[in-house]
Amino acid sequence: MSHPQYSTILFEEDGPIAKITLNRPNDGNMFNVTMCHELRDCMEVIRRETRTRVVVITGAGDKFFCIGGQKDGMEDTQLYAGVLPTLEMYEAIDRLQKPVIASVNGYAVGGGNVLQVVCDLTIAKESAVFRQVGPMMGSFDAGYGTWYLEDLVGKKRAKEIWYTNQKISAHEAKEIGLINRVVPDEELQAKTREYALEVADRGAMALASIKGAFNARHGGVGGLSRVTHDILLRQYLDSSESKEMSASFKERRQPDHSTFGKK
Repeated sequence: MSHPQYSTILFEEDGPIAKITLNRPNDGNMFNVTMCHELRDCMEVIRRETRTRVVVITGAGDKFFCIGGQKDGMEDTQLYAGVLPTLEMYEAIDRLQKPVIASVNGYAVGGGNVLQVVCDLTIAKESAVFRQVGPMMGSFDAGYGTWYLEDLVGKKRAKEIWYTNQKISAHEAKEIGLINRVVPDEELQAKTREYALEVADRGAMALASIKGAFNARHGGVGGLSRVTHDILLRQYLDSSESKEMSASFKERRQPDHSTFGKK
């Protein structure tokens, strides 16, 4: 399945790696409504093909990963059309059955920090900076930005990050569990590729199952269904039990239970 042309993100394939670059460097790679939809749609294309085994998200340039959202050009309404659709973007990453790595190449602020939090893994260059600024500027994220942040750094630390809005260096971010790895600035691209290939070398179904299990914790019925429907049910449909039950139903006979469990 091929990708359409995007206007706010860049997409490229490198073997089993799909690389998505947030491409609005003159605006700090901020989300706008188009980017949110394009990132969501790109994830959907990746979900439906088998070439990609791991996804990398980074920002254009060498200063900004992403510094949040921008509502320019949106409809001026109190209805849902006037809300920046960041949740659709976060949900697409969270639901994707393939691991997603954030490669933080600069400032990850506001929604940009939430974005890297939602990703499965994060590698950052030494000069990267992480920060939540919502309460300073009349905004907040009381969903992914709080629950998932608490999972990473603990409740007290997560509250402090939101209440005091301090800047967090890459090394401190790694120390508190906000990110996974820190590398020299000039090595970020090469080390990210190395990291992605390391993950891609693992069993794809095993990784999908693990991600589904992690997501079930917060996903409620949707998260549990991701495990049972996408993973377990798919395996069950290929089992001798499923095939015999289907055949006996079509043939209007009692199922032969002796066939269950056979390969």
